[in-house]
Amino acid sequence: MWEQITSNRVKSGVLVVFFVAFVVFLGWIFGKTTVWGPYAPILAAIIAGVGAFVSYYKSDQLVLAISKARPVEKAQYPHLYNSVEGLAIAAGLPTPQMYVIEDSAPNAFATGRNPEHAAIAVTTGLLEKLNRTELEGVIGHEMSHIADYDTLLMTVTVVLVGTVALVSDWMLRSFIWGGRRRSRSSGGGQAGMILMLVAVALAILSPIIAQLIRLAISRRREFLADANAARLTRYPEGLASALEKISRDTEPLEVANKATAHLYIENPLKEHRGAMNKLFSTHPAVEERVAALRAM
Repeated sequence: MWEQITSNRVKSGVLVVFFVAFVVFLGWIFGKTTVWGPYAPILAAIIAGVGAFVSYYKSDQLVLAISKARPVEKAQYPHLYNSVEGLAIAAGLPTPQMYVIEDSAPNAFATGRNPEHAAIAVTTGLLEKLNRTELEGVIGHEMSHIADYDTLLMTVTVVLVGTVALVSDWMLRSFIWGGRRRSRSSGGGQAGMILMLVAVALAILSPIIAQLIRLAISRRREFLADANAARLTRYPEGLASALEKISRDTEPLEVANKATAHLYIENPLKEHRGAMNKLFSTHPAVEERVAALRAM
């Protein structure tokens, strides 16, 4: 378990560093091939920074509103609150705010910029279909996301993906509407042509590359949260059984969409589970996660 935790932390960090470097490189290419010049990478960095700042303070409220989650009191769901409070103590964290989504599909997610401003949302279907040990496994998974600041990490990567998409769109529009540099100012000759071809290819492929990086980070964090949940509950089988039940459930989560799917403990978009969609999945295969838990 500790080897998995260390490996996932290192690999996630490397992916984020590569992601940031990719944004800067894309901005540099944009500047070299368009009239934006040295201002392009600076502008890309400003947009990413502003987006990250706004997301840092407002992303949790936005996600909860989109998901139609409502706050609940301890008297309404005492068994849920007891599980959350107990695992918060075990993790050494403040007790997160609790929200419930009125939906029969079993699922859950955590949000918030830090443990002091965190929230866990579960569906009514999760409360109805899971037993106590399975529920504790799910809560332990979400508590681990909060403890490891995964909710903040995923917010940052989403902003970076948006920045890459925006810069790519600017590049394509500049090429179409004549905003690119003349060959003399961009180096001229064969080198200038090669740079232009590279820029066009990056403008087209960058959003796809950025999305794949984001999904890779998301999948890494799911394995890490599973391992930490097993450490908190001291019972890996609880989460393993919960994941099997959630994945076998055929009801789609109505309030979920592609923007919020990566937050949930298991992919809530049942219609996007074909073979071609595995590459773009926000979650590892349930079979792999269950096998890792049962090997602990």
